[in-house]
Amino acid sequence: MTGSTFKIAVIVNCYNYAEYVERAIRSVLVQNRSDCELVVVDDGSTDASWEVISRTGVTAYRIENSGQRRACAFGLDQTTAPFVLFLDADDELAPGALDAIVPHLQPSIAKVQFCLSRVDGGSTSLGSAVPEPELFREPGDLRERVRRTGVYISPPTSGNVFRRDLCELLRDADYDDAVDGIIILAAPFFGEVVSLPVELGLYRVHSRNMSGVGRMIDTDKIEQHMKRFEHLIDHLNMVMPKDSKSRQLDVKRTFFYLEKKLILAAINGDANRYFQLPRLIGVVAQEYFSLPKKLVLSLFHILVALLPVSMSRHLIEIRYRPEQRSARAFAKALTGGLA
Repeated sequence: MTGSTFKIAVIVNCYNYAEYVERAIRSVLVQNRSDCELVVVDDGSTDASWEVISRTGVTAYRIENSGQRRACAFGLDQTTAPFVLFLDADDELAPGALDAIVPHLQPSIAKVQFCLSRVDGGSTSLGSAVPEPELFREPGDLRERVRRTGVYISPPTSGNVFRRDLCELLRDADYDDAVDGIIILAAPFFGEVVSLPVELGLYRVHSRNMSGVGRMIDTDKIEQHMKRFEHLIDHLNMVMPKDSKSRQLDVKRTFFYLEKKLILAAINGDANRYFQLPRLIGVVAQEYFSLPKKLVLSLFHILVALLPVSMSRHLIEIRYRPEQRSARAFAKALTGGLA
């Protein structure tokens, strides 16, 4: 830990978000905390972002476009606080968010995560939070979840506060342009993860944000996610603390990888999906999931594998697009759009 007088650094990374970035900055300023270190990094924007940022009067830097990860690493070098929140320029913190977060920032904590309220480009609520607060209350060892599933319940970038030493892993993640990769996956192996089941920020869903939340299913994106995931697991196995090295991850045995493989095969109409299904169901049966969740996941994957491609695609979109989840949408997917 550093000798910084600040407790938390908020790094706002911006690329062509002139219409949103001032709201992000103001959402940090209104926290009114003297122990918060705010830095804004304009990643070579070609719109009016820099002009908007400059008029706020906050500490800001304009660099040549280099991608989110490198822009955040640059911001990391400009700060000293022992904990860091990377706030996307199209997201915001809720009033009082840092008051709720800072008391949890202790040396043994690797990450504090919290829920984000989903809004559209015009700040209209989209309903459920991401993640939904009750998901944070599921018990279990997060390290074991990562080993067996390849994931754990975690919010997008703006819903995480990381210990500074964990952020250093970003510097060697040349395979990735995003921030919410290796440091999220590695956090449970480097310390405790504190989950706050409250909505302490806004997550903006629109056509230009990097996350896949709310987007149509795209096979190229799925393949990219699978390749990125392989790199993430390789990186995690390399940096995993010594007390965890004896139980490294096998990417091709994780729920995340097997599910994406089945979904890709189903969308492409690949007959291999029938042979992949039993292995995936077997993995689901052995996981930490509750019995009701195991049944739901098993039914979902059975339907995805067995139904015609058009119906399978509808089911997949319902699962990965929360705003579309409803009994009617499910019935429509199962009836080929007749419901």
